[in-house]
Amino acid sequence: MPSSSRTTRTGTEPVARTPVAVHASDPILREGVHGQLRRFPEIELREESGPGTVALIVDDVLEKETLTRLRRLVRGEGARAVLVVRSLREAELLDVIECGVGAIVWRHEATAHRLTQAVLAAARGDGDLPADLLGRLIDQVGTLHRSASGRAGAGPSGLTAREVDVLRLVAEGFDTGEIARKLSYSERTVKNVMHGMTTRLHLRNRAHAVAYAFHEGYI
Repeated sequence: MPSSSRTTRTGTEPVARTPVAVHASDPILREGVHGQLRRFPEIELREESGPGTVALIVDDVLEKETLTRLRRLVRGEGARAVLVVRSLREAELLDVIECGVGAIVWRHEATAHRLTQAVLAAARGDGDLPADLLGRLIDQVGTLHRSASGRAGAGPSGLTAREVDVLRLVAEGFDTGEIARKLSYSERTVKNVMHGMTTRLHLRNRAHAVAYAFHEGYI
């Protein structure tokens, strides 16, 4: 999990800290999010995003400028991203997933605990989507899959038993380390399974892969 080199201690146990940079539409909102996250010792607030940092983007709706910022932060600066918005239109959902955003939180659900949960999931490279948004993503994946299957030269589809085992645990909210322990794999093996599957099936990230598995009836 990406973290800063510094740790804090709770009792005698060190706590790894995840660096987080908050990007909000106005300074009052930004300070409010800072106030929520400061309560958690595992969070280290930073002014700028960068490699290994989680960029927490907070806005009312997904503007074109917000999408451009997401692409720059994830693809250009190597940050992980969490998006907090009031709503997303159907046409925007795959754009956000394509940018590499695996964690999305609705503004009305953005409690301190919920934000921290999403940040830590993003830092691990795990997905974290609201249930209603996952359902919409499943529908969109089905539409894309039907379209792709009708094209000449479409790539091979289907999941192996190992991929299904991994995705089932991803869908249940387990992180990479927990999945490795449950399946008696190394963490590298779990990551390789996910990478091979997403590459072969042209899936954008873990959230997209889970949606595909749900739609195809694997989980």
